[in-house]
Amino acid sequence: MSAVRLLLLSDIHANGAALQAVIKDASARRFDRVVSLGDALGYGPRPREVLDLLRGLEAVCILGNHEDLMLRLIQHPERGTDSIVGQALEWQRHQLSARDISDVQGWRDGIDDPDVGARFRHGTPTSLDEYTDSVTAAREIFVNWHGRLGFVGHTHIPGVYATLNAPVGEWVKHQSFQEGGSYMVPPAARVILNPGSVGQPRDGNPQASYAIFDTARHNFQVFRVEYDVAQTQAQIKAAGLPDVLAARLSIGK
Repeated sequence: MSAVRLLLLSDIHANGAALQAVIKDASARRFDRVVSLGDALGYGPRPREVLDLLRGLEAVCILGNHEDLMLRLIQHPERGTDSIVGQALEWQRHQLSARDISDVQGWRDGIDDPDVGARFRHGTPTSLDEYTDSVTAAREIFVNWHGRLGFVGHTHIPGVYATLNAPVGEWVKHQSFQEGGSYMVPPAARVILNPGSVGQPRDGNPQASYAIFDTARHNFQVFRVEYDVAQTQAQIKAAGLPDVLAARLSIGK
């Protein structure tokens, strides 16, 4: 396998300003391939812009729970809901072009990449919409999934869950990246790596979050990037989307 630097994006949630800032920052650090780990759509005010940017990056896009709901809504519009999620997706549905919808219909619920030796999926290595959000959850996932590298999103919180065999049994440890940071994958470890959310962080840091994984160095590095939060908030309000979707961006929750 030739060494590559993977740009890992997740939970962009139609936040064009955040994605533009991330692409600018990541381009200065160099990357070879791009993977979007799901939920490019949902919540935000710029769904078409985000899909255009991902096309421009030639990103491999994984199906997230919001895309899954969007496709169901397109197929059965009578089943829409008044929830915040439903309101945003209903509005976005009318913004998307036929090409946009066709592209999203082609996104897969997880990919195993033999070149990288990794599984890419939205929620956990074994689920579209469950969460890798605690040591307890990670321990159960490691029991049911035997791969070495798993890349996921969904929690909107960057972090790593790692497991190593120990004399007392399998040992699981968590590391978070609220301010960014790097993690060297140990040779004997199995890990689940989350780059955090580009468009709606939920760890108390409003800065956009993304990661680069260097396959030669086995290094996972998370970066936090400032973007024009006020611009996205104004776009959310102009679209008539729920105010809470704008307010939460300022506090990273």
